[in-house]
Amino acid sequence: MKSFFMKGFVFPLVLAFALMSVLAVPSHSEDTPVKKIDINLASVQELQKLPQIGVVVAQRIVDYRGKHGKFSKIEEIMKVKGIGEKTFLKIKPLIMVGQESRSKKK
Repeated sequence: MKSFFMKGFVFPLVLAFALMSVLAVPSHSEDTPVKKIDINLASVQELQKLPQIGVVVAQRIVDYRGKHGKFSKIEEIMKVKGIGEKTFLKIKPLIMVGQESRSKKK
């Protein structure tokens, strides 16, 4: 009888705790404010926090800035080898150049 009780009681209890722990973890959503990365100032380490950007592409971004100067708009990052339109669309909401409010004044 004890074995039957344990089988019938423990599994639902474990399942309930597992579901509660998953639901308790905060998830990133579009409503969650995210501090954007300024691609003109970010280090290799900071750039690697972006999706699809590893150490090699992050270093290319830094090297590109050194050779060509600062990006004037975020779309210019696609000039860096390894960043195509698909990658750009993933990182677009996470990046900026300079103060965003500065570009909206005019």
